[in-house]
Amino acid sequence: MLPTSRTLLRLVAFLSVLAVAVALVSQHYFDMRPCAWCVFQRVIFIAIAVVAWLGSLGKGPGVLQKLSALITLLLSLGGILSAWYQYTVAAKLFSCDLTFADRFMAQSGLEAALPWLFGIYATCADARVHLLGVEYAIWALALFVALALISVFVVLRRR
Repeated sequence: MLPTSRTLLRLVAFLSVLAVAVALVSQHYFDMRPCAWCVFQRVIFIAIAVVAWLGSLGKGPGVLQKLSALITLLLSLGGILSAWYQYTVAAKLFSCDLTFADRFMAQSGLEAALPWLFGIYATCADARVHLLGVEYAIWALALFVALALISVFVVLRRR
């Protein structure tokens, strides 16, 4: 038996929160300082978690789950683009200044309001960190792809 849309949306929310938790542990316990693109991806993961969780609160298979899954799909696609840009372009730049992520984080006020969560403490080149031989940006990219696939499944399922 396939999991319900509510269960899948809760899985999406859980995985997104887990990604942010791993990033925070890496930052605060292993001194892996995040760049603007790393922090921007945290914002996307948190947005996905909130939307997916709210969608999972609806009763029965309905419009709320499909709408939530569609929004999480769009956010996941944004995350894919963000992680890909970080890996292919930003990680090779000396500075993330004036990139979209840096401007977004500065203008949103999130960095100043919650520096322990959204503080930018490294350049993109300095923030290239490997976990099990794979860059963090690729781990984030893979998770965004998985979240997008789960979201597509929820959007397209009949019940």
